[in-house]
Amino acid sequence: MSRLFASVRARATLAATLVVAVALVAAGTAVLLSLRSNLLGEAGTQAERSAREVATELAVGTPYADLSLDVDDRPVQVVDDDGVLVAASEDLERISGTGVDAVKPRPAASPGGEEDDADDDSGESLEPGEIGGRITVSDGSATIDGDTEDYRFAAVPVKTEDRGMLTVYAGAPLSAEHGAVNTALTVMLIGFPLLLAVVAWVTWLVTRRALRPVEGIRREMAAITASEDLARRVPVPGTHDEVARLATTTNETLAALESSVERQRGFVADASHELRSPIASLRTQLEVAAAHPELLDLDGAVADTVRLQRLAADLLLLARLDAGERPADARVDLAALAREAAEGRAGVRVRGDEGVVSAAGSRGQLGRVLANLLDNAERHARSVVEVSVRWDGDTALVAVTDDGEGVPVADRERIFERFVRLDDARSRDDGGAGLGLAIARDVAVRHGGTLTVHDAPAGGALFELRLPGDRAGTARDM
Repeated sequence: MSRLFASVRARATLAATLVVAVALVAAGTAVLLSLRSNLLGEAGTQAERSAREVATELAVGTPYADLSLDVDDRPVQVVDDDGVLVAASEDLERISGTGVDAVKPRPAASPGGEEDDADDDSGESLEPGEIGGRITVSDGSATIDGDTEDYRFAAVPVKTEDRGMLTVYAGAPLSAEHGAVNTALTVMLIGFPLLLAVVAWVTWLVTRRALRPVEGIRREMAAITASEDLARRVPVPGTHDEVARLATTTNETLAALESSVERQRGFVADASHELRSPIASLRTQLEVAAAHPELLDLDGAVADTVRLQRLAADLLLLARLDAGERPADARVDLAALAREAAEGRAGVRVRGDEGVVSAAGSRGQLGRVLANLLDNAERHARSVVEVSVRWDGDTALVAVTDDGEGVPVADRERIFERFVRLDDARSRDDGGAGLGLAIARDVAVRHGGTLTVHDAPAGGALFELRLPGDRAGTARDM
């Protein structure tokens, strides 16, 4: 059973059919109850009309023998105030539901007897010749000329001049009500299953048509997974609906995944290339030293080892950043951090606003950003590198300026890419691996900030690190 309804189409069809079935049953029940109520009301009205016709004849003094008791073969009883049957339909054989089971009237009392001035059972006070307004309705059955049917009876009181208080019971057959209700029920029992079948069939077709693009997306995704070709894209239907938006989002995800994989592949290739040089150089020096100890370049071996260590540390940091490592939420004094990063560097000046300029984040990672920016500035400066730390509104701003050649406008984004060197003529030892600025920007973005490069006012390059801060909170802490 679970496999039978494993598809969305099957579940949607079942749900739609159940909803329609519940609605049809509720509507059919309401229709049957309303139909029955209307037909019972109509039967009561007919019974009351027949009873009032006989009551009118009694009010004007018509003898019992001349009463119209056999019209339309409907059962009629006339009962006196003592509950005695004084007149009835001629062919009446049996009756129930009126409270008087007798079908043969007793001999009528002679006119001129003692008049009963008592009120009728309904509580109305009637004058002679007056018909009561309160009608009592009941259901029962009667047998007339051998035919037994269900009837709705109406009881009408009437006050006569010489016979006192009388009650007329007249019935209207309920066969029409039963027949109409049974016919309606039969139609519903036949029509409802057919209607539900149509609903299920239409829902099945509509959902199949609606889900056809989803199946196309699934097949294409399966093919992409099997082929590992992230350049492929799923088909986007032209319906501009939820399925089309799903396909568009899927293609955007595939594009982001393709970009990430390509970037990862490039990163691995570049890292392998960068690691090969210092490792090969170090191996060469060690092999020469092993064969000719007097030719050992100890300083060169140490330099290559340090470079290899720094490169490995940069690669590990980038791997952690790519893995989504979240920075710590400690408050970092950026001015103090800048002074620490500038300590021991010749020609580096640090200026800062009075007070504390702080930002939330990892002290180690932000220190790495400042160190990388100072390394880059020292590499390109002629003589002076300046670091300024200040508030720019609620943003903490760290600016690193050098008096070098600056950065061309066309390369101001490219320099933040990994393993990018603008000066290809530089040696690798002097130029580094091209990871410093890439690491600096990645750390800035992870901290919710930005890192951009501009022209310095006096020439050279101006790197601006902007980080979200809490200037009011810093002032309160002071």
